[in-house]
This record gives sequence, structure tokens and C-alpha cells, in this order.
Amino acid sequence: LRADRQPEFTQIDIEASFIDEASIMGTAESMIRKIFKGSLDVELGDFPHMPYSEAMERYGSDKPDLRIPLELVDVSDLMAEVDFKVFSGPATDPKGRVAALKVKGGAEISRKQIDDYTKFVSIYGARGLAWIKVNKRADGLEGLQSPIVKFMEGVIEQLLDRVGAEDGDIIFFGADKTKIVNEALGALRCKLGEDLNLYTTDWAPLWVVDFPMFEENSDGSLSALHHPFTAPKCTPEELEASPADKLSRAYDMVLNGTELGGGSIRIHNQAMQQTVFRVLGISAEEQQEKFGFLLDALKFGAPPHGGLAFGLDRLMMLMTGAKSIREVIAFPKTQSAACVMTDAPGDVSQEQLKELNLRLRLKAKTEE
Repeated sequence: LRADRQPEFTQIDIEASFIDEASIMGTAESMIRKIFKGSLDVELGDFPHMPYSEAMERYGSDKPDLRIPLELVDVSDLMAEVDFKVFSGPATDPKGRVAALKVKGGAEISRKQIDDYTKFVSIYGARGLAWIKVNKRADGLEGLQSPIVKFMEGVIEQLLDRVGAEDGDIIFFGADKTKIVNEALGALRCKLGEDLNLYTTDWAPLWVVDFPMFEENSDGSLSALHHPFTAPKCTPEELEASPADKLSRAYDMVLNGTELGGGSIRIHNQAMQQTVFRVLGISAEEQQEKFGFLLDALKFGAPPHGGLAFGLDRLMMLMTGAKSIREVIAFPKTQSAACVMTDAPGDVSQEQLKELNLRLRLKAKTEE
């Protein structure tokens, strides 16, 4: 389990009718401002609104920590023709990306530290971590330290200009499928911010908006990014004609890289709900079997409605300066979701299974 997750948690849910995004976001923002002022005497700054696509492009995360002054810079166009397949392959792949992450003054990072960061990004699927140290830019290639510079002589000046490189900087690179690059460099960005103490402020709130309605699975099918009851920013006809690029009316409140709460405006129209189900591959028969009660209710009319749910434990974690919600929650579980006090989860007796009319299907033992 991540530091901000537990099997049991406390949620504060707001649900309301006849509202829009501005109403629910304004209410939630006012509440958080009042809590911070009343409890910590902290005046939170502006809550900028950032589209999901921008958050992923610039920070590699849908919950960016804006205290850290590091950004991902896309360099796919520069790497498309270089004689280095590790870069040119993803650069020319429609689902790939090559991105750079410049760290000001980072040339002092040792080779041992670079090796450690390489192992770190491998957790997120990255197969390596290329880098360039800018020792003295005025000396051209001689002023750069890296095993990959020889492959990009024709674009090196454009690259350095694009990332704003100066003497003493280091540039890290990610080159792979877009999802892997974003996750790996996004995580590296946060780790560098912590390791090098790059934080520029104590609190950095924002709203992430304009999430995609759907995400593509490995088999090409679509799944709801949030849930299938989130309203899209389009008509049913537009959604069915081109679902993959449609945006939703969802929103997340983020503080210091942690999602404090999330919500959306819900679908209140039967035709729209049926369209979303069809896009997800749910037949008319299955729709009626599983969601007939909802579709029937929508047919008779439902008010525009939406909401937002806060994670109370995450809020307490941030306000107290704790590193994990385990420090602010009653009866916390370990990272493997075990309870050290009761040794749960434990074995289930046959009597207990029989009482509930359950039978375990045990995995067959593999032969040596």
C-alpha cells in the first residue's frame, strides 16, 4: 500500500443537485481554506485550474506537486531522426514519447546517485535513464559529459535551448511508451525534489480538470477513467462518434502532490447514460439487467447533480506533516494490508465457510 492509502479510510462526501462544476469546486475550496486558516493559521494561495493533459505533459502526473520547480519537456520531434534507436523509436511511435527533465545545478549529482535513480525509475517500467551533464556549454560538445551526446550532435544545441540548460545543470531523459515515460519521470521529479530539497513553498494547491472520459486498455477496448456515471463535455452523438478524445466533467483537488478529493458532475440523461454504456461494450440487455433501475429513473427525469469526496485521513496527514496516513488513522494496516494487532487477515475455518455457504477454490499445485 502507498503511504496515502489504507484498506479502511474516512471519506467526507458532498452530493448536491442543481449545481455545476464552479459551484461544487467553490464550496470545497472555501471549506479547505477555512480549515487551514482556522487550524494552522495558513492562508492558502490561489487554486489554479490545470487541464489533465497539461499536468501529464509538464509533470508526468495527474496530481502534480507544484512546490517543485522541475518540469518535463517534450523533445520527441528533435529525437525522431537521431542515430539512436532508444530515442528515435519512441519519438516516432504515436504512443511513445521522449521527454527531458532538467535539474538546475544537478551536475554535482554523482554517478552512484545516477545509478540509484536509474534503479528507481525501473520500478515504473523504465528500461534505463539517459543523462547529460552540462559542465561548460560554451565549449560545445567538449563541455558536455554523457555517453549519448555522440548520437545527437545535430540537435544538441536545439535540445539545450529548449530545456534552458546552463552550466552546472544535468538533463535526464525518458524514452518509451508515453505512459511509462510520464510515470517514471514524474516519480523521478518528485524524488529529486525531496532529495535535493527543491521545494519553493510550503503549500501548493490546484484543481486538475478536463480529464478524459475513457482510457484505452491493452486490447484496444475502452474503460471509464473515473466511473461510467461521470458526465462528458459533449452530446451523446459526439461521444459515440469519437469517444477516445472526449473530456469529462470531472475534477480533482490536489495539494502538495496528494489528491485531497475528487468528484464530477454526473449523467442525468438516459440517452447519455446508455451511450456511455455502449461505448464501454455493455449490451442493451446487460444494461437493463444491471442498471435498469437507474435507466428507468433517468427516463422519468433527474436533476443535474454532482459532488466531491474528500479523503479525511490524507488531509490530516498533510496538515500534521506526517509521511503516511498510517500515522493519523486508528488501527493502521501495514504496507501489505495486515493488522499487526489482530494478525488479520487470518485463516478461515471450514465451519465459518459452511455457515456462509462458501467454498474456497484453491490454486492447483504446479509440478516441479
